[in-house]
Amino acid sequence: MATQTNTIAGACVDAGGYALGMPQLCAEWMPNQIFWLVVTLIAIFFVLSRIALPRIGAVLAERSGTITNDIAAAEDLKNKAAEAETAYEQALTDARAKAQEIIAKAKAEIQAEVDVELQKVDAAIAAKAAESEAAIGAIRDSAIKNITEVATETAKELVLALGGTADAKTITAAVNARMKG
Repeated sequence: MATQTNTIAGACVDAGGYALGMPQLCAEWMPNQIFWLVVTLIAIFFVLSRIALPRIGAVLAERSGTITNDIAAAEDLKNKAAEAETAYEQALTDARAKAQEIIAKAKAEIQAEVDVELQKVDAAIAAKAAESEAAIGAIRDSAIKNITEVATETAKELVLALGGTADAKTITAAVNARMKG
């Protein structure tokens, strides 16, 4: 039987039925290997072209659509952010202008109140100054009167002490003349 197997299988098998060397390189088996290679490649081609590649294409198309949608959404959000920033800047500018207006209005109100109070204080100071001037005038008049009386009395006593006689009218006229300058 070993001889029969040897004749059927050819020179690639030894007397025990074992392959000699690498069976892939046996020239007698090449047509068989090529046939199964073609059948396998055709089967893989049909499986890939009908099942795997459409699924892969669908996944790639879905990813491409998702990426395109994400880019469009990012552009939209970028535009909205730019609009929001512009609106924020405008609101900030308006708020600063409003604040300056409020500050100017408050300064004007405070200045008006200060002016009114200043006028009241000036009037009060003027009234006090007038009262003080009147009081000083009264004190001056009283002091002049007292000085005149003291001077008249002193002059009268001096004239008497020096041995002279003088009437009150003459002494008063001399003191008044001396007081006037």
